[in-house]
Amino acid sequence: MKIAFFSTKPYDKEFFEKENEKYGFELNFYETHLGPHIVNAIENEDAVCVFVNDRLNREVIEVLAQKGVKLIALRCAGFNNVDIDAAKELGIQICRVPAYSPEAVAEHTMAMLLTLNRKTHKAYNRVREQNFALNGLLGFNLYQKKIGVIGTGKIGKAFVKIALGFGAEVIAYDLYPDQTLLDLHVKYVDLDTLFAESDIISLHCPLTPENHYLINKESLDKMKNGVTIINTSRGNLIHTNDAIKALKERKIGLLGIDVYEQEEKLFFKDLSTTIIEDDTIQLLMSFPNVLLTAHQAFFTREALEQISQRTLKSIADLLKDGTTDKEVLL
Repeated sequence: MKIAFFSTKPYDKEFFEKENEKYGFELNFYETHLGPHIVNAIENEDAVCVFVNDRLNREVIEVLAQKGVKLIALRCAGFNNVDIDAAKELGIQICRVPAYSPEAVAEHTMAMLLTLNRKTHKAYNRVREQNFALNGLLGFNLYQKKIGVIGTGKIGKAFVKIALGFGAEVIAYDLYPDQTLLDLHVKYVDLDTLFAESDIISLHCPLTPENHYLINKESLDKMKNGVTIINTSRGNLIHTNDAIKALKERKIGLLGIDVYEQEEKLFFKDLSTTIIEDDTIQLLMSFPNVLLTAHQAFFTREALEQISQRTLKSIADLLKDGTTDKEVLL
C-alpha cells in the first residue's frame, strides 16, 4: 500500500517512519501542500495523508478519485479544509485524528496566556541586555479572574482544569455541557453572557460555518475593555481586521494567537530571509501586547507519537477492512 504525505517536515517523516515499522507501507513525503497545483502528480497511491493547510476542494478530490485514491487521512482534528460532500459522492473515505494529546494544546494556551500577562518574553530579552528594570512588565493575577472558555471538548476541558488549578473562576459555552466540568462548578452560560463577563476568553471550538468570525466587531463590543483573548483553535474564528481595530481602541488588552486566517501562506515555513507581503500579520506583530506563535500548540513528542499511531492504524483498518473506530471517520 502506498501513501502520499503532504505538507511534511522532517519531524513528520521521523515519527511516521518509526510507526510504519509495524505496517510496512510505502510512504512518499512531499513538502508542498496538497492542492490543484500538485494533485496531478499523484500516481498509484492508495491514500493521501494531509494536514491543516492542505486544500482538498472538489477539484482536487475529483482528481484523487480519477487516480484511484481510496482514502484521505487527516493527521489533525480539524476538517474544514476538505470538501466532505465531494469525497462521499466520489467514494473516498475520510479519517482524522480527533484527539491527540489535548493537554499539549491546553498547556500551550496557558503558556501563551502567562507569557502575555507576565511579559516573560520581554523580560528574557531585557535581562540578556543587562536591563533588570521592572517598568513595563506589570501583569495581573489569574487567581479569581473570570476565564470564559468557548468549546469544552477534550482540549477545552483540559484547559479548564488547568485554569481551575490557578484558582480562576471558569465559565463556559458549549452546545453540549460536560458533566465532569459541571461537577467542578464550571458554569455554562450563553455566548453573550460569556463575552460580557469574562476577563479572559479562550477559544477551543472547531471551525464551522456558524461560528466563522465568532470574534468580530459585534462580539467585541460586548466584551470588557482590556479583555484578553487567546486562540489556539482555528484562525477564522477571529476577524483579524476587527481584532486589530479593537487593539488600537484598547478594547483588547492582550491577544495571543497560535492560528491565523491566512496562515497557509506563512506557517510551517522559514521566511526569515523573505519579505512578507501580508501587511495584516506584519501589523499584528507590531503590537507590543500581541503574541503570535505559528500553529505550535500541538507540537509535543507525545502528540506526534499519537498522531502517527492513530493515523496509520486508521489507514490500515480502512484499506484492509473498510472500517475503523467510528470516532475517526468523517
